[in-house]
Amino acid sequence: MIEILTRLFDFSGTGALLHLSFVRTALLAAAVLGLIAGLLAPLIVTRGMAFAVHGTAELSFTGGAAALLAGVSVGLGAVVGALVASAVFGLLGLRHRERDSVIGVVLAFGLGVGVLLLGLYSGRSANKFGLLTGSIVSVDSTNLWLLAGCAGAVVVALMIWYRPLLFASTDPEVAEAKGVPIRQISSLFAILIGLSTALAVPAVGPIMVLAVLVTPGAAAVRISSNPAMTTVLAVLIAEVSLVGGTVASLGPGLAPSGYVTALAFFCYIACRLIARFRDRPRIS
Repeated sequence: MIEILTRLFDFSGTGALLHLSFVRTALLAAAVLGLIAGLLAPLIVTRGMAFAVHGTAELSFTGGAAALLAGVSVGLGAVVGALVASAVFGLLGLRHRERDSVIGVVLAFGLGVGVLLLGLYSGRSANKFGLLTGSIVSVDSTNLWLLAGCAGAVVVALMIWYRPLLFASTDPEVAEAKGVPIRQISSLFAILIGLSTALAVPAVGPIMVLAVLVTPGAAAVRISSNPAMTTVLAVLIAEVSLVGGTVASLGPGLAPSGYVTALAFFCYIACRLIARFRDRPRIS
């Protein structure tokens, strides 16, 4: 046990590794992903779409597995899989009461197909493991530009549609009565989730993607109900989790996903404690 703990917290070689170009690229990728995750996470939590993120991640994993088997870019396959999932969820499950059942059906199908495709792949086992756990240090300059391009698309879409999206998220009935196009907004948000999930899966893996796209928002809404403050807090938590988790994983030489999820979880617990002590009635 002592040897395991020693390896987990062995940060002695981190400083030297930070000077390597691929490590700097990985940190830039983590920072870009943290920005996207922080911007979307509060809306995901407000709209109750954490399960949709999980379902989209599984279809992104399926697309990545298909790309791995076909010998093409895994990142591209993940993007295609996530967009297909978003389209399916948007077309079949826009109503809240239907959403979870539709996602559950598609999630099970996608996960089964993804495992089957991995079983058919006869290449290196490390590629299979990397597809499940993610490897942000494997992001090269080409993937970084793809990540930045998708991030720009998400930011522009939010700049244009943020107010009606927030209105539709907090009070959909009133928003629909006021003429807000709920169906179009829901489809747009599903596409944004798809793109963001596709970006997160190669970095932290489909199983851990909830820590990136949900936990920062779940933590931030515990502290504040103000949309602007919640977004700022979510971005901060996402950046600390992704960048900090990536840096922490360098010394031990382990996959960053465990460190990322641990930091995100600790931030969530801290926010809950802060909210609890803040709301505790004072005895005068």
